[in-house]
Amino acid sequence: MQEEENHEDPLCESLEENEPTKGVRSCLCIPINWFRMLSREMHWSFVFGVVVVYGISQGLGGALAGVGTKYYMKDVQKVQPSEAQVYSGITSIPWIVKPLWGLLTDVLPIFGYRRRPYFIFAGLLGAIAMLLLSLHENLHLVLALLSLTAGSAGVAIADVTIDACVAQNSISHPSLAADMQSLCAFSSSVGALIGFSISGIFVHLIGPMGVFGLMTIPAGLVILLGFLLDEPRMHNFSYRQVNQNFIDAGKAMWTTLKNEDVWRPCLYMYLSLAVSLNILEGMFYWYTDSKGGPSFSQESVGFIFSISSVGSLLGAILYQYALKDYAFRDLLFWTQLLYGLSGMLDLILVLRLNLKFGIPDYFFVVIVESIAQMTNRLKWMPMLVLSSKLCPSGIEGTFFALLMSIDNVGLLSASWGGGFVLHILNITRTRFDNLWFAILIRNILRITPLCLLFLVPRADPNSSILPTESVNSKVAIDTSETKNVELVSLVHSVDGK
Repeated sequence: MQEEENHEDPLCESLEENEPTKGVRSCLCIPINWFRMLSREMHWSFVFGVVVVYGISQGLGGALAGVGTKYYMKDVQKVQPSEAQVYSGITSIPWIVKPLWGLLTDVLPIFGYRRRPYFIFAGLLGAIAMLLLSLHENLHLVLALLSLTAGSAGVAIADVTIDACVAQNSISHPSLAADMQSLCAFSSSVGALIGFSISGIFVHLIGPMGVFGLMTIPAGLVILLGFLLDEPRMHNFSYRQVNQNFIDAGKAMWTTLKNEDVWRPCLYMYLSLAVSLNILEGMFYWYTDSKGGPSFSQESVGFIFSISSVGSLLGAILYQYALKDYAFRDLLFWTQLLYGLSGMLDLILVLRLNLKFGIPDYFFVVIVESIAQMTNRLKWMPMLVLSSKLCPSGIEGTFFALLMSIDNVGLLSASWGGGFVLHILNITRTRFDNLWFAILIRNILRITPLCLLFLVPRADPNSSILPTESVNSKVAIDTSETKNVELVSLVHSVDGK
């Protein structure tokens, strides 16, 4: 034990001996020591699992699928931007029913395991859906939407399973709750950066259907994660008690939701997301329009999104090292205000005012997207930390999924609301005269959540929000055997265990 505490990173130790490289040393050692600290406190397998699900499946895979789906709807299915906006909401429905996946993984073990089977099922579902999209030309729109929705369900199931571990560790390590969310955000941002960097190239070389074929790789890694997961098996589990487990879990969630300190921030999270209309499909169609828009190529679109993901990464880093200890209400005020004001840059772009100032479209779009991603990440991070603080012990996965589903209902409302605005303003594949007005409406609505901040507690991330009786509540299922979720090591552990 003493040897472990005194053990230092060889890289950091060698760099310390070289004084001229002090600045570089600090930059290298900080993230290395941070990862080592998280691995030591919560086991390296937890960090690895977050990287697989958030970094590869959601980050890299989500970036590839996102750009591929946009071109698939535009060039293969040939739908209008308002329709594409609505369809993007439909494919996100599996994220709305996340409490169902969370409840299953919390109270319904399969062959004695609560996590491994769900990772395997999620990977298989995603792989089959992506193969169907990639191998069938002229696939009917309904079947295409079903396949995209099934693929989204696979990612959502894997997400809620790893979220259960995040929420569980947030309860057992409250001082590291913000660090865990930063790890999730960091993994997602880096994965998205890589994914967006190659997305445009792959769409150009193999088309959107070929990109769907590549998506089977992240799905396969999720399957592998399910097989590698070293989870204590639950012996003598009676499936007769599953019904009672569902009832107890439902009662525990309802009891927690009735708490004023819980439903008020939940209401704020929904409303703040719902009123921020999503018109991204309209903007994408305008980006690629050869007449009224900048007419960006597929490679340019992918590169723009990749650079903008750097903004998301910077937002996560800024939150981790400068903002994570601020009170929720104070931080959400400034991030929401900045989020609303930054949207005005889209207005400058669509009105082509940037060209009057001599700023090229490509350069300006990179700036706009980067700032948008950074402010969105800064706004999202405190809400994630706040959500993890609201989870009662015993049903962490279920309740965290419930909170995330509330957020996803808000995102769905914003997506469908944005599609309605695009339709009402007659913004089509070739007409963008009223796009500026849609942006103006969106930006005004982004500011309105400032009036609802009284719903958010003044607590900071290091304090407890739930009353003691809620934190200590337990559902019928025995969770004592699953406190430490570990992965099977591919090599022998250094401590000989």
